[in-house]
Amino acid sequence: MTGHLVLAGGGHSHALLLRKWVMNPGSRPKTFITLVSRHSTALYSGMVPGLVAGHYQREELEIDLRQLTDQAEVALIVAEIKGLDPLKHQLWLADRPPIRYDQLSLNVGCITNNLGPIQRDTLAIKPLEQALTAIDEADASPLTAPVRVLGSGLAAIELSLALRHRWPSRTVSLQARTNAIHRRFQKGLALAGVSVQPASTPEGRTKPSSQGKESLDLNCTGSCAPTWLKDSGLPVDERGRVRTEATLEVLGHSGHFAAGDCAVIDADPRPASGVWAVRAADPLSRNLKASCNNRPLRPWRSQRQAMQLVGGFSRNGKPTAWALWGPICLGPHALLWTWKEQIDRRFMSRLRGAKMAEGNHDAQGTMLCRGCAAKLPADDLEAALEDAGFAKLGQAPEDAASIPETQSTAGDSVLQSVDGFPALISDPWLNARLTALHACSDLWACGAKARSAQAVVTLPLAAPSLQRLLLSQTLAGLRSALEDQGAELIGGHTLETRSHTEGTLSLGVQVALNVQGSAQGPIWSKRGMQAGDQLLLSGALGMGVLFAAAMKGAVRPGDLDRALAQMNQSQHRRVELLRSLEEEHPGQLHAATDITGFGLLGHLGEMLGTPSVNNPPLRVQLEVEALPALKGAIELLEKGHTSSMAPANRRAWSLVHPQQEANRLKPITLHLGAIAKGSPRHKAALELLVDPQTCGPLLIAVTPELANAILSKNGSENWWAIGTILT
Repeated sequence: MTGHLVLAGGGHSHALLLRKWVMNPGSRPKTFITLVSRHSTALYSGMVPGLVAGHYQREELEIDLRQLTDQAEVALIVAEIKGLDPLKHQLWLADRPPIRYDQLSLNVGCITNNLGPIQRDTLAIKPLEQALTAIDEADASPLTAPVRVLGSGLAAIELSLALRHRWPSRTVSLQARTNAIHRRFQKGLALAGVSVQPASTPEGRTKPSSQGKESLDLNCTGSCAPTWLKDSGLPVDERGRVRTEATLEVLGHSGHFAAGDCAVIDADPRPASGVWAVRAADPLSRNLKASCNNRPLRPWRSQRQAMQLVGGFSRNGKPTAWALWGPICLGPHALLWTWKEQIDRRFMSRLRGAKMAEGNHDAQGTMLCRGCAAKLPADDLEAALEDAGFAKLGQAPEDAASIPETQSTAGDSVLQSVDGFPALISDPWLNARLTALHACSDLWACGAKARSAQAVVTLPLAAPSLQRLLLSQTLAGLRSALEDQGAELIGGHTLETRSHTEGTLSLGVQVALNVQGSAQGPIWSKRGMQAGDQLLLSGALGMGVLFAAAMKGAVRPGDLDRALAQMNQSQHRRVELLRSLEEEHPGQLHAATDITGFGLLGHLGEMLGTPSVNNPPLRVQLEVEALPALKGAIELLEKGHTSSMAPANRRAWSLVHPQQEANRLKPITLHLGAIAKGSPRHKAALELLVDPQTCGPLLIAVTPELANAILSKNGSENWWAIGTILT
């Protein structure tokens, strides 16, 4: 595989491009492809007014870019684009290194014009995410709070009517050039109760009235392309849109393409509209493949006019719409709304109706999960260690080990650990960062601070330029995780796999880290819990089932985003705070570990250990209702989704349901609270207990006094009290 094609932006053209590659793999260029998008989802603009009005839920118009890229064997980078250097073929991203490309396609949408002081006092409708958040927050405003929309175009009219439907008791006004609004729309606005006020200031807009902070003024006065496109040196028009040939290749910049609202065909311009963005997907796909193969490009001539369906107001409880074709305007009518809704839902169903991601399977056809769920099952691991003469490592495991007869210059204990796993996600930078955080977690669980690391990076078979790209992104990701905690990468080794990578090339990268650290004070051990101790957990559970369900296309995009956000948080500052509290409460932190591949129950079993004659057995009471779960995890578990590691982890259920003599107390008791025994929620909780975690939370056993200090210092959003140690 040679060459790197980068799709910048998750607009409609690129979404349909991905769908085309999923349904027709032969149309996909045989190269490494990466999509860079500010979010893991894209909003279908045609349904946004319906969302504002309350006709749709947000998930109904979210295009799941992560699922599309997985199915199309395209890597996904979720990051904000900050700039572009077309001469060096680099795309600049926020808070991470630039991405180098051979071919580039721009489909980054547009932003709202913000030209004068009046507009700067208002909230721009684009980017949509910020405006939608503000509209949701305005639901809590007093009913008397006025709402004003600035703009004379169809988008401003449609938004005004949607807000009127959402807030029937509020004052909604449209500030516009009245002579620019079709009489049918003027009549519809009047019937809906939206007042139209003339724009009369020199800047072209009447300054919004000062009616308190509760007022909402939305700027819908037209769009322009993101300013970084002009700053890049690419040719642009007066609205900052990139000028292209009829082939969609940027004027004077071979290998650079642009489509959608951020672009304009120089010799045959069309207004920014989702209609032309959708139509551009096929010619864009065709010419991107031709460019990657050094073949001639084919020009595209788009239609001059397109039918536009504009959502209107409700009549007799039924939504209406107008239909426009050039100067012809029909409606408003309920049948036109029905037609519009059918078109919009058909568009979304096309993007959701692509084939399910296949993933890797074992000999029995079970889908194999990635990340820490790729660990060897505990039974097999312990047996192999015993066969090799290392039974102690399996019987009394620790997260990190002290290097024999070694101390730092400051006299601190020096610890070492090793970890790694197959790529969990297709973004090589973020995947490496997560791997480093996961490896450092073993040190944190011992109360140590990471000092240095060495890495072994195995790269997939590919052209040298692609291996260099993957390696540089991987090393930069490791660096970002290590430097944040004062550690550094001091060396390592690179390997090249001897088997071809199936699917997305970047998923063939494997990283393993040997991390070293030092502990100021006593090393925290897994063993040592005492009666009366409180169990505290530093994060939510459910990563395993969320990523397993994602491989089947069954997880909500936002739920996976929240999981990745938690996984991407370094916990070294939590450890630093615990160390400082230890000084105030010496000897009151008795045991600690991190929750990874064996799940909460498996790692809690390691903390319990095997009781000796002189050490009466301890019992744990877990408060099931107090267990924090990532959003969506319980719902997925109730539906039967589990990680491929879960069946092996279920051996830990013996701690809850022991097979020993009937008169022996269970090592772990589950206090269900209001959860009915045998209910779907109860069964889901049992599965959550054995769900494997990547970059999982810390689990500590501390005295009630220290527990209160931690909870009052860190807040309940950072630590959860989940159980008590009993005798």
